[in-house]
Amino acid sequence: MNPAEFAHIARAEEQLWWYRGQRRILYRLLDPIARERQFQRVLEAGCGTGYQSKDLTERYGWPMTPLDLGWLGLEYARGFGLERLTQGDVGALPYRDRAFDAVLSLDVIVHFHRGDDHRAFAEIARVLAPGGLCVIRVSALDILRSRHSMHAHEHQRFTASRLRASMQQAGLRVDRLTYCNSLLLPIALFKFRVWEPLTNAPPASGVDPVPGWLDSLLHLPLVLESSLIGAGLDLPLGQSLLAIATRE
Repeated sequence: MNPAEFAHIARAEEQLWWYRGQRRILYRLLDPIARERQFQRVLEAGCGTGYQSKDLTERYGWPMTPLDLGWLGLEYARGFGLERLTQGDVGALPYRDRAFDAVLSLDVIVHFHRGDDHRAFAEIARVLAPGGLCVIRVSALDILRSRHSMHAHEHQRFTASRLRASMQQAGLRVDRLTYCNSLLLPIALFKFRVWEPLTNAPPASGVDPVPGWLDSLLHLPLVLESSLIGAGLDLPLGQSLLAIATRE
C-alpha cells in the first residue's frame, strides 16, 4: 500500500461512513461465531494502522497479533496500545505452521499483483490451525478500479468465483461469500467510469472525511446491507467481497 495513505486512513477510519459500514457488516457475520467459539491466537495479516485489531480486542476480547509490511502502520498500532506487533510480509508470514486459530486479512490481498496473490492465500492457510477461522475481504470488480485504487497501489480486484477458487486452492473451505457495499454500486460506477475520466481527476485518497449529512446518507445503505447479510442473504454484486472460511 502507498505509505502516504496511512495518514488519511488514521484520520478517517473511526468515523468515516465506509469504515463504520464495513465494520457493521463484518460484525454481523462474526458476532454469532464469537458467541459460539473462543479464539486464543488471532492474526490480522495486514493490519494497517491497527485500528481493526484494537476494535476486535475490545468487542470480542480476542488476543490479536497485528502484522504489517511497513513499520509506519505499526507505529499507529503501538499508539493504540496493541502488543505482539510484527513487521512482515503476508506472502511470507514469519510464523510456524498452525500457529493461529483465526486469521483475518481485510483489504490487503488486492495489493499483490495478480498471479502473485497465491502466496498470501497459501501462507494464511499454512499458519491457520485445522478447523480455524479465516476472514478475507477484498475489493471487487475490475470495472470499479478508481483514482483511489491507483493512489493506494491496489493492483487487482476480485470476482466472487475467483476469490472462492483462490481460497479453495489454498485449502480453505469457503463457508460464506458475499459482495457488500452493493447499494451504492450505481453511484460508484458513475463516479469511477464517467466523472473521474471526464474531469481528468488525478490519483488521490478516497477516504477523507466528508460533511456530516453526506456521511450519514452514505452510511445508511451499508446499515441496510448489514441487516440483509446478517439475515443470511448473499448479495450478487458490490464494491467489496467478504469471505468466511475454515481451514480444512
